[in-house]
Amino acid sequence: MKNLENKVAVVTGASKGIGAGIAKSLAAAGASVVVNYASSKAGADEVVAEIVNNGGKALALQGSVTSLDDLNRLFEETKQSLGAVDILVNNAGVYKFGAIEEITADDFHNQFNTNVLGLLLSTQVALKNFNDNGGSIINIGSVVSSIAPVGSSIYTATKGAVDSITHVLSKELAPKNIRVNSINPGMIETEGTHTAGIIGSDFQVEAVRTTPLGRIGQPKDIASIAVFLASEDSAWLTGETLLAGGGVR
Repeated sequence: MKNLENKVAVVTGASKGIGAGIAKSLAAAGASVVVNYASSKAGADEVVAEIVNNGGKALALQGSVTSLDDLNRLFEETKQSLGAVDILVNNAGVYKFGAIEEITADDFHNQFNTNVLGLLLSTQVALKNFNDNGGSIINIGSVVSSIAPVGSSIYTATKGAVDSITHVLSKELAPKNIRVNSINPGMIETEGTHTAGIIGSDFQVEAVRTTPLGRIGQPKDIASIAVFLASEDSAWLTGETLLAGGGVR
């Protein structure tokens, strides 16, 4: 029996990158997966098609994590179609780097609204639809909250907030038997890092040089950890922030 058989998972921001990798791996482990997306319907449909073609169960549901109306609709549709939620992966996120002289109020609000408020709202609504037996919430943070790279003031602040929220909610939700942990990836090769020009840049070269395992990560490197945290294999873990950056710290 697959270790997530009969479980229902919602992965926010799952139309590409780390979220897509996590959605596919959760489905491969037996979970029925909601592939949430804000704008990339084609990407979400592609992820669902791959899951279904491999014998899994998934559906794509649109919704912005910054909108309570969208989230209420998303989780209601999830419950009607698949049942109560056992696993929530708060993956939706945005980033923008820049020197302190360059940042704007819009940069601040855009990143905090998605990375912090979106995580809080998604969790709040998910709890109303969670399995009575409890389950697992997995937040996607970042190694930046530990290494604090130059030019990342806002992004690092949002991911520091994710670390803090993880610690608080692990205590707050423990009486409901809901475990809350965070995966903090290092640099991962995704559509986003390609679009941003990071892959193939001096920044990537430096990242590889300073990573003890000598490479940047792939979505599957994070997805396997998410499956572990979603399953009973990690039943005694909550409130943890797992650095997943090939030894970067």
